[in-house]
Amino acid sequence: MSKVLTERDDKVFIITINRPEVRNCVDGETASLLEHAWKTFRDDEELYVAILTGAGDKAFCAGADLRNLQTLGPGPNASRHERRRFITSGPGYMGYTRQVDIYKPIIAAVNGFALAGGLELSCLADIRIVEEHAEMGVACRRWNVPLLDGGTQRLPRIIGMGWAMEMIITGRFVSAQDAYRIGLANEIVPKGKSLQRARELAHQLCKLPQGAMRTDKQAALMGYGRPLEEGLRIEAEVGQTVLEGFDIVEGASAFIEKRKPSFKQDT
Repeated sequence: MSKVLTERDDKVFIITINRPEVRNCVDGETASLLEHAWKTFRDDEELYVAILTGAGDKAFCAGADLRNLQTLGPGPNASRHERRRFITSGPGYMGYTRQVDIYKPIIAAVNGFALAGGLELSCLADIRIVEEHAEMGVACRRWNVPLLDGGTQRLPRIIGMGWAMEMIITGRFVSAQDAYRIGLANEIVPKGKSLQRARELAHQLCKLPQGAMRTDKQAALMGYGRPLEEGLRIEAEVGQTVLEGFDIVEGASAFIEKRKPSFKQDT
């Protein structure tokens, strides 16, 4: 059985880390499969929304497989230069976490522990649906393992610097309820229901026109943290690609005429 399972549900692409016996920890093979899955989603025009989850009912992902740490990244015999190149321009130790070129919506169905690199994987998503028994945290703090898959950058953007620094420095786990309170979880669902809810939401998103949704996500990601003037410039440049198309006219006309729009293209 593959360590990463993928499923196409119409225009929804479901990626499942399939190592429940080790709480869905990621080793080198798993990371490579995740990278391939994310690139498939990014490049396939028939896929609109991705869902990331973990197999079983105990863990979304408990981080890197520390027992097989040598399989992650460029390998144990890599030179310092090769290691530096991997960390600065590679895909990421956990698969595709250090890249920022996916502007389609991503949903994380957090069905259990999301720890260390698993927390970082959940932060790759735009929306996190978290089961009521789940816990999230920087568990690698106690083992002197740094966050190298976007955690130091994405977590503060999601929950703010204050909460993020507490989680990063202390390694304290947060419950699903606390995750919702601080903005890390978008929804809390009963145990075993995160994937079902993620599918429902994903199919709702698939019914929306995709062009402006993707450019708005791109502008938000590219502009965050920049001076307002620069962010507004990015918003205008990215959004212009939609304004130049037929679908913006069709959308406005449909609103005025109180009818369902008929878009020529979805992307």
